[in-house]
Amino acid sequence: MGAPETGEGKDRIDPEVVDLATKLFGLARSGDAAALAAYVDAGVPANLTNDKGDSLVMLAAYHGHAQVVEALLSRGADPDRTNDRGQTPLAGAVFKGEDEVIHALLAAGADPRSGTPSAVDTARMFGKDELLKRFGAE
Repeated sequence: MGAPETGEGKDRIDPEVVDLATKLFGLARSGDAAALAAYVDAGVPANLTNDKGDSLVMLAAYHGHAQVVEALLSRGADPDRTNDRGQTPLAGAVFKGEDEVIHALLAAGADPRSGTPSAVDTARMFGKDELLKRFGAE
């Protein structure tokens, strides 16, 4: 049964868990699709988020790693998951001009009108008329 739980250490996160999470977010940022896919296949949630609400897909999208985005989406990650600021991976990819990532997210059903600002809003802000046409928001 073990000792009764006290307030001491109750909210402490295991340092090994923190190290693993740090590694996973680093893989998303650096573009290591094979390693990240292996972790998700082994049980890591495809929608894992950091302390700012950024998902693995958000980080991969923002850093231009279409293969990572595709690997995560094919394993059930949500293409429209917003971070704590209401931003979506698609809006981040539009902001950064990551065409391959935009294609991957749209192919997975990402909604260009989701989030604040949305991908449509972001495309308008930066005069990306070709994307507005693609989003059906001319």
